[in-house]
Amino acid sequence: MFQDIVAGIPLGILLAFLLGPVFFLLLETAALKGIRAAIFFDIGVILADIVFLLIAYFSTSKLLNRIKDEPALFIFGGSILVVYGFITFIKQKKEVPHTDLKEFKKLKKSDVFGLIVKGFLLNFVNIGVLGFWLGLIIAFGPAMDMDPQRLLVFFTSIIITYFLIDMLKIILAKRLNHKLTPTRIYKLKRSISVVIIVCGLIMMSKGIFPTEIDKFEHSVEQIIPLDSLD
Repeated sequence: MFQDIVAGIPLGILLAFLLGPVFFLLLETAALKGIRAAIFFDIGVILADIVFLLIAYFSTSKLLNRIKDEPALFIFGGSILVVYGFITFIKQKKEVPHTDLKEFKKLKKSDVFGLIVKGFLLNFVNIGVLGFWLGLIIAFGPAMDMDPQRLLVFFTSIIITYFLIDMLKIILAKRLNHKLTPTRIYKLKRSISVVIIVCGLIMMSKGIFPTEIDKFEHSVEQIIPLDSLD
């Protein structure tokens, strides 16, 4: 069991630093709304990961192949991210209230629920996350004889590591709040909106040009062999 825990830790660290809309929105939430708000947002993200993991576990590699052959899923998920990023971009106003950023209003139950749902949905629309968990099961499952207990320990280790690293990111982002002037807040939110739009367009491109994207990724792997990163 101990080796399964050790094997899961590096993957948890990798997952925590994968750049995407969730990564940047987590930092934004921590900096602008406080640690508690960011934690609830992160809980929603992790719940989506757990749902994907359960789907992956009770499926087979055939599901992964079907996802690759269903570009509409990437187009749909990417479209949602693009629309969300575009709406948040145009909604930002230069006139940001001059509030004391060191003091955050107490979260209501509705706020907590909204943050959890927001984190869940933003992670859930990314079908690539399901592919990530399916890939891990396909790669590590046979080595563990598909033993449910060992897989539970392995994936729990990944998620706990991921959550702990996120806590560090949240704390570091929170410490930046005293440097956030109204103008910087405006620029930060606009920048994150652009990142979300770009992530959505990249996801859509996988559905619109699947062959070209596969060729590009293959060429990158030839230039930078994965074995060289070990």
